[in-house]
Amino acid sequence: QVQLDESGGGLVQAGGSLRLSCEASGGTFYTSRVGWFRQAPGKEREFVAAINWNLIRIYYADSAKGRFTGSRVANTVYLQMNSLSSEDTAVYYCALDTPPVSPIYTSASEYDYWGRGTQVTVSS
Repeated sequence: QVQLDESGGGLVQAGGSLRLSCEASGGTFYTSRVGWFRQAPGKEREFVAAINWNLIRIYYADSAKGRFTGSRVANTVYLQMNSLSSEDTAVYYCALDTPPVSPIYTSASEYDYWGRGTQVTVSS
């Protein structure tokens, strides 16, 4: 059974950094895509980044470009988040699309497995 375990969330001051981790287990992921999404209170879940397992392509939402960086080591995918602001406060989820059958990587409905989420709170 595929499992995704997120960690790394927490409370940080505006301008600070956090690194989120997403450990995948219970399957083989060579052809997978990992997505990062976030959901703030009262808002819809929104796309943050998508990372192809082979790291050839990494996609970012406009809000993440220049501040967030995706990477992977073994079965753990990371999201390094810098220059955080209060607008980044949300529950962050990682998700797995395996194998990707659509070029659409921004839609939550494309992803097959989800982690439980990790809270990121940025104080101003």
